[in-house]
Amino acid sequence: MNLERYIRQTSLAETGREKQIKLRQSHALLVGIGGIGGTAALYLTAGGIGKITIVDNDTVALHNLQRQILYRTSQTGQSKIDCARELLEQLNPDVEFNFINTRFTPENALSIIQGCDIIVDGSDNPALRYLLNDLSVGLDIPYVFGSIYHFYGQVSVFNSKPDSATYRCLYPQEEDALEHFKTFRPGEFGCLPGIIATLEVNETVKTLCGFGENLQNRLLTVDLLAPSFKTYSIIPSAQERCRALENYNRLKTQV
Repeated sequence: MNLERYIRQTSLAETGREKQIKLRQSHALLVGIGGIGGTAALYLTAGGIGKITIVDNDTVALHNLQRQILYRTSQTGQSKIDCARELLEQLNPDVEFNFINTRFTPENALSIIQGCDIIVDGSDNPALRYLLNDLSVGLDIPYVFGSIYHFYGQVSVFNSKPDSATYRCLYPQEEDALEHFKTFRPGEFGCLPGIIATLEVNETVKTLCGFGENLQNRLLTVDLLAPSFKTYSIIPSAQERCRALENYNRLKTQV
């Protein structure tokens, strides 16, 4: 590892050489490399996380490019994974990548997530988030959550500690959340995914390295129209944690 690359970061008292080495020894799973995930991938890579597994099976589309800054117009129609590989490997040769061109599903989740230290959410649907949450609880690794809708975003860190809140504590009614998602009107303000992504990366690095305060048991909301940033408490629920663990154990028996 060439520490000169990270000198602006390691010169800070909170993020010194030891923290950079700890980051270098970490393995992050990033699910989705669209608007949020693509921006997060850039900063995770530039920041020097040792290994990043990236999962996505989508292709670049012209209507994505107003917010998905990882891609170029000339790449329209190409695999996002292939385009991401081309850019990210050039961005930081210190990082080991595992690019997986597939959907992240209950059938392949356990094999993909093996060895990961943290989950970073670049997804865009609640069904996948419940899966990521249950894997987080079952494997006892943190889950950095982010979501967007029009001009609004949310960020949190779930399962940061054995007794901290999970995604199910925030949204316990899974059926209602899935049904509500079907009625969402499409559209996101262009810079919103980038704002949420950089907040997710901030929480990821703090959680992995152990400095500052992360968003465990708290939900950070972003309103770009106001504009405003607000933080709300999330009450941990032992019942919802047990539900997540039950789903994880069920998942293991089905694979």
